[in-house]
Amino acid sequence: MARYILRRLLSLIPTVLGVTIVIFLLLRLIPGDPAVAMLGEHAAKENVERIREQLGLNRPLFLDREALRQGDLRRFLDSQYIRYLGRLLRGDLGSSIHRRIPIAEELKQRFPATVELALVSMAIAILVGLPVGVLSAARHNSVLDHVSMVLSLIGVSMPIFWLGLMEIMLFAVFLGWFPVGGRLDHTFTVPTLTGLILLDSLLTGHWAALADGLKHLAMPALALATIPMAIIARMTRASMLDVLQADYIRTAHAKGLREQVVLYRHALKNAFLPIVTIIGIQMGNLLAGAVLTETIFAWPGIGKWGMYDAIVGRDYPVVQSVTLLIALVIVFINLVVDISYAFLDPRIHYE
Repeated sequence: MARYILRRLLSLIPTVLGVTIVIFLLLRLIPGDPAVAMLGEHAAKENVERIREQLGLNRPLFLDREALRQGDLRRFLDSQYIRYLGRLLRGDLGSSIHRRIPIAEELKQRFPATVELALVSMAIAILVGLPVGVLSAARHNSVLDHVSMVLSLIGVSMPIFWLGLMEIMLFAVFLGWFPVGGRLDHTFTVPTLTGLILLDSLLTGHWAALADGLKHLAMPALALATIPMAIIARMTRASMLDVLQADYIRTAHAKGLREQVVLYRHALKNAFLPIVTIIGIQMGNLLAGAVLTETIFAWPGIGKWGMYDAIVGRDYPVVQSVTLLIALVIVFINLVVDISYAFLDPRIHYE
């Protein structure tokens, strides 16, 4: 197991390097010039060139062939990508082109908000989707099975932006149960230990802030959990239906074991591998795809700031840093899922 984990960690090096190349290249294929975006379309040409010089946008993308022919190794390596890679190796993510703020500081403030939203959304999806899938499989072709699968199909098909707006109209505007957006009311101050409002409130015993944080988190978490909840329910049902036909399930029933014991201790345990896989995939999707949810509920995460605003403004350093961070998190989640297989199924051994 240790050798497998070490081998997977070493395999991250070419993976991350490939991700940096793809991100770097694709961003620069997008039409538009960051210097023009900063100064405006009617800016003087000399001002645009000056900004391009300051940002290093007038250098070659990868390697300077002319410098290579002249034998100037220093200028040959003085390209946009080499500089970007060098800063990454030093742990320097650079600064935002527009705001002139270190990206690492922005990520330190915003990434915990996205992580908290994704974790709570996934918890809701698992707590609801898993039992629904198990009950649908146990009551195959019953009314409960058909209703749950219809609802899960609606959940997969429902646009998040529409669901979020309906939640705001019903629960915030009409009923007034929850706040419209944000993470915490401005009257509360919670010491920053982990950056996760709920966890920090628990650790510091700030129960009023914990309750307020849950109220702010309820609507965006429910909206974001809808699709993974439906997918987990459908995957659990399909996996359970295969397992429930096995001989050892019939034997367990013949021995007189209770239905709950057969379903959850025997059937679900052996049907859990594909469910764990889909949970890992959906967790990565939640971290990378919360742009609409964060925009609708004014959630101060990395979604809207790092994916939408930065792309529209051609803020290359921000987009590169956020995309690289999400890629690393997804790779780590896949590694955890692979390792969990050996614990869930003793027949799996990693050589």
